Amino acid sequence: MTKFTTFAAAVAVAACPMIASANTAAELDANQDGYLTLDELQVAYPDMDGDQFTLLDLDANGALDAEEIAAATEAGMLPAPNEG
Repeated sequence: MTKFTTFAAAVAVAACPMIASANTAAELDANQDGYLTLDELQVAYPDMDGDQFTLLDLDANGALDAEEIAAATEAGMLPAPNEG
C-alpha cells in the first residue's frame, strides 16, 4: 500500500463511522461495471454522505474501484465481503 493510500485510509477511519453491514461489492454494484458509486453505496448504507465517499474515492473519479474498496475494507470503512 502506498503512503498516500495508508494516510487516506487513516483519515477515513478517523473521520467516518464504521459501516456495519455485510453486503459484498458485487451485490452493491447495480450496473455491474466493477465500480461503486455513492448512489450504489447509499442503497445499503443510507448514512454514507458525499464527504465520506470522497475520503474513500482516492483517485477522485466519482467511483470506487477494487483497490479503493479493498483499502476502505482494510481501514474498517466498508465491511469485509460476506463469505457464506
